[in-house]
Amino acid sequence: MTLNVRIMTPDKIFWSDQAQEIILPTNTGQMGVLSSHASLVTALDIGVMSIRQNNDWTFFALMNGFASIQNDQVIVLVNEAESKEEIDADQAQSTFEEAQKHVVGAKDKKSRVEANLAFKRARTRFLITKD
Repeated sequence: MTLNVRIMTPDKIFWSDQAQEIILPTNTGQMGVLSSHASLVTALDIGVMSIRQNNDWTFFALMNGFASIQNDQVIVLVNEAESKEEIDADQAQSTFEEAQKHVVGAKDKKSRVEANLAFKRARTRFLITKD
Protein backbone atom coordinates (compact mmCIF):
# COMPACT_ATOMS: atom_id res chain seq x y z
CA MET A 1 0.00 0.00 0.00
CA THR A 2 1.07 3.57 -0.56
CA LEU A 3 0.64 7.01 0.88
CA ASN A 4 -0.74 9.90 -1.15
CA VAL A 5 1.55 12.79 -0.22
CA ARG A 6 1.06 16.45 -1.02
CA ILE A 7 3.46 19.22 0.06
CA MET A 8 1.90 22.67 -0.14
CA THR A 9 3.44 26.12 0.32
CA PRO A 10 1.49 29.39 0.50
CA ASP A 11 1.78 29.93 -3.25
CA LYS A 12 1.66 26.45 -4.82
CA ILE A 13 1.47 22.70 -4.58
CA PHE A 14 5.19 22.03 -4.25
CA TRP A 15 5.09 18.24 -4.65
CA SER A 16 2.35 15.66 -5.04
CA ASP A 17 2.82 11.94 -5.59
CA GLN A 18 2.62 8.55 -3.95
CA ALA A 19 5.22 7.15 -1.57
CA GLN A 20 5.81 4.00 0.44
CA GLU A 21 7.28 5.84 3.42
CA ILE A 22 7.99 9.36 4.62
CA ILE A 23 9.97 10.82 7.49
CA LEU A 24 8.83 14.19 8.82
CA PRO A 25 10.82 16.73 10.89
CA THR A 26 8.41 17.34 13.78
CA ASN A 27 8.96 19.66 16.72
CA THR A 28 9.70 16.61 18.90
CA GLY A 29 12.02 14.80 16.47
CA GLN A 30 11.71 12.78 13.31
CA MET A 31 8.52 10.82 12.72
CA GLY A 32 8.19 7.97 10.24
CA VAL A 33 4.93 7.37 8.40
CA LEU A 34 3.88 4.18 6.62
CA SER A 35 0.51 3.22 5.15
CA SER A 36 -2.27 2.65 7.71
CA HIS A 37 -0.67 5.18 10.08
CA ALA A 38 -2.89 6.48 12.85
CA SER A 39 -4.65 9.74 12.04
CA LEU A 40 -2.98 12.81 13.49
CA VAL A 41 -1.99 16.42 12.99
CA THR A 42 1.53 17.44 13.97
CA ALA A 43 3.60 20.61 13.93
CA LEU A 44 6.67 20.52 11.71
CA ASP A 45 10.04 22.03 12.52
CA ILE A 46 12.64 23.31 10.11
CA GLY A 47 14.26 20.17 8.75
CA VAL A 48 14.59 17.53 6.09
CA MET A 49 11.58 15.55 4.88
CA SER A 50 12.54 12.17 3.43
CA ILE A 51 10.29 10.38 0.94
CA ARG A 52 10.76 6.79 -0.24
CA GLN A 53 9.38 5.78 -3.60
CA ASN A 54 10.30 2.35 -4.98
CA ASN A 55 13.41 2.10 -2.76
CA ASP A 56 14.68 5.53 -3.91
CA TRP A 57 14.82 8.36 -1.39
CA THR A 58 14.06 12.01 -2.17
CA PHE A 59 14.80 14.79 0.29
CA PHE A 60 13.18 18.20 0.69
CA ALA A 61 14.04 21.12 2.96
CA LEU A 62 10.94 22.18 4.90
CA MET A 63 10.59 25.44 6.79
CA ASN A 64 8.00 25.10 9.59
CA GLY A 65 4.41 24.10 9.18
CA PHE A 66 1.97 21.29 9.88
CA ALA A 67 1.24 17.80 8.59
CA SER A 68 -2.09 16.02 8.56
CA ILE A 69 -2.20 12.23 8.24
CA GLN A 70 -5.51 10.49 7.67
CA ASN A 71 -6.49 7.37 5.67
CA ASP A 72 -3.13 7.16 3.86
CA GLN A 73 -3.43 10.82 2.84
CA VAL A 74 -0.57 13.04 4.01
CA ILE A 75 -0.95 16.78 3.58
CA VAL A 76 2.09 18.84 4.48
CA LEU A 77 1.52 22.60 4.81
CA VAL A 78 4.75 24.55 5.14
CA ASN A 79 5.94 28.14 4.88
CA GLU A 80 8.61 27.13 2.37
CA ALA A 81 9.93 23.96 0.70
CA GLU A 82 13.00 23.40 -1.46
CA SER A 83 14.41 20.48 -3.39
CA LYS A 84 18.07 19.62 -3.84
CA GLU A 85 17.94 20.83 -7.44
CA GLU A 86 16.81 24.31 -6.37
CA ILE A 87 19.73 24.91 -4.01
CA ASP A 88 23.25 25.95 -4.97
CA ALA A 89 25.44 23.54 -2.96
CA ASP A 90 28.39 25.94 -2.61
CA GLN A 91 26.17 28.77 -1.44
CA ALA A 92 24.38 26.44 1.00
CA GLN A 93 27.71 25.36 2.51
CA SER A 94 28.92 28.96 2.79
CA THR A 95 25.66 30.07 4.41
CA PHE A 96 25.82 27.12 6.83
CA GLU A 97 29.38 27.97 7.89
CA GLU A 98 28.45 31.63 8.36
CA ALA A 99 25.38 30.67 10.41
CA GLN A 100 27.57 28.54 12.71
CA LYS A 101 29.74 31.60 13.42
CA HIS A 102 26.69 33.72 14.20
CA VAL A 103 25.41 31.16 16.72
CA VAL A 104 28.74 31.20 18.55
CA GLY A 105 28.92 35.00 18.47
CA ALA A 106 25.34 35.73 19.57
CA LYS A 107 25.42 37.73 22.81
CA ASP A 108 21.87 38.52 23.91
CA LYS A 109 18.72 36.39 23.95
CA LYS A 110 17.18 37.94 20.82
CA SER A 111 20.41 37.47 18.85
CA ARG A 112 20.67 33.84 20.00
CA VAL A 113 17.10 33.07 18.91
CA GLU A 114 17.64 34.70 15.51
CA ALA A 115 21.02 33.00 15.05
CA ASN A 116 19.60 29.58 15.97
CA LEU A 117 16.72 30.00 13.52
CA ALA A 118 19.10 31.02 10.72
CA PHE A 119 21.37 28.10 11.65
CA LYS A 120 18.51 25.55 11.42
CA ARG A 121 17.48 26.89 8.00
CA ALA A 122 21.06 26.87 6.70
CA ARG A 123 21.78 23.40 8.11
CA THR A 124 18.65 21.97 6.49
CA ARG A 125 19.49 23.44 3.08
CA PHE A 126 23.10 22.23 3.41
CA LEU A 127 22.09 18.69 4.42
CA ILE A 128 19.94 18.03 1.36
CA THR A 129 22.72 19.17 -1.02
CA LYS A 130 25.20 16.62 0.36
CA ASP A 131 25.61 13.40 -1.61
